[in-house]
Amino acid sequence: MGLPLQDHGNGQENSISSNHLQQIFNQQRIAFDSFPYPDASYRQNKLKQLKQQIIRYQDVIAMAINQDFGMRSVDESKITDLMGSLLETSHAISHVKRWMKPSKRHTELLFMTNSLQVQYQPKGIVGVIVPWNFPVYLALGPLAAALAAGNRVMMKLSEFTPKTNAVVRKMLAEIFDENEVAVFGEEISNPSEFTSLPFNHIIFTGSPAVGHIVMRTASENLTPVTLELGGKSPALVTQNYPIAEAAKRIIHGKTTNAGQICVSPDYALVPKQNVDEFVNACKANFQAMFGDNIQENTDYTSIINERHFQRIQSILADAKDKGAQIISCAEYDSTQTGRRVPVQMVLNCTADMRILQEELFGPVLPIIAYDSLDDAIQYIKAHERPLALYCFSHDSNELDFILKNTHSGGVTVNDWGWHVVNHDAPFGGIGNSGMGTYHGVEGFRELSHAKTVLKRHRFFPTQLFYPPYGTWIQKLMIGYFLKKGDPNLKE
Repeated sequence: MGLPLQDHGNGQENSISSNHLQQIFNQQRIAFDSFPYPDASYRQNKLKQLKQQIIRYQDVIAMAINQDFGMRSVDESKITDLMGSLLETSHAISHVKRWMKPSKRHTELLFMTNSLQVQYQPKGIVGVIVPWNFPVYLALGPLAAALAAGNRVMMKLSEFTPKTNAVVRKMLAEIFDENEVAVFGEEISNPSEFTSLPFNHIIFTGSPAVGHIVMRTASENLTPVTLELGGKSPALVTQNYPIAEAAKRIIHGKTTNAGQICVSPDYALVPKQNVDEFVNACKANFQAMFGDNIQENTDYTSIINERHFQRIQSILADAKDKGAQIISCAEYDSTQTGRRVPVQMVLNCTADMRILQEELFGPVLPIIAYDSLDDAIQYIKAHERPLALYCFSHDSNELDFILKNTHSGGVTVNDWGWHVVNHDAPFGGIGNSGMGTYHGVEGFRELSHAKTVLKRHRFFPTQLFYPPYGTWIQKLMIGYFLKKGDPNLKE
């Protein structure tokens, strides 16, 4: 989900040792072994306490995020980080009892009268690695899923959000012992010391590049991983959809958190004859939301830090040097302070530009003109499978064609991103954009071991399958299921 989470040269004065991490892990292991299957009421109670803390701490959290970013609207943080966390926690409270029930399965005909079921058993200790872009939602959402599944959690927060980390640590310490939920942040100077612990599962949210490292480290312990990565999520505007409406929704997606979202529309595919109209509509909608001077607008989010600000400037400079046309949605002077950048629309992009090669993770919108819907779909298919796809069409046949001919982690039709915050459905990537899912029952099952249990009926004659072979009942059984092989086949 975006760019690498870690800068490794952040100083050692507040660092903690790998021995301390191992000690906390061992404490959680002992605690889990002594209480390996919390019942539904216990899990619901913990989730209710978490929900209450989200409500209690909402103002403090929103202000801490604002300070870490340099500017992020308190209301935007409440809508995204806090409401998202609350909704996911509430959903788990309402459904965890049903999720925990064993799933009855049908035996094969050979084993009729026996019982077969799948029991969902807590895995143990889950490691959660949290990015900086949504430092609360992407911490508390996975935490809620892990708690619903009956696990214990060790959480690594980003060093880019120290003030938010302090609040999250405090609010969770009030309701969880460290042997149940332990929180770490910028004091871990070497993140690989965290990922190398023998967790029973790891949830990582970050970039594909760092995802490779996490997966490689986890493989040393054969730890399963859920990777929520990123990629270049397209917004495909079809011929039959009102251009101004599509522009409004795409601009909203590109301005939320200043585009620093794994599911932000990364680029727009627009019919060639509608490009000028789309550009003008994007600009008009941006200014309707934020005005023409964003430096004075407290609703617009800053780029998280100077390093990422300079990364965005470098991508734009590369595109301009190679012939792209850049159109700003508002007046903008890159030398001004505040790291706030209005959406930069980029036309005439070519494949050799970084802007079409890298996940942008910021307020930059390449606009790709296309001739036919087949051309647009081929463009999407020629690149890595994205985390999200946004298609704008009122034609049901056209939508069905797009959905069947493209792959993505998830889809929102005629808008952007909203499939992510509907917590009864799974959220996850595919290919380069991730593996595994969480949210809803799929998240519960991702963080549970699905244990098959066959209970033999007291008088069931399994001895009929024993050697010596060749009995009449065995011949009857083989003949019934396998019929006769092809006598003409040779070795």
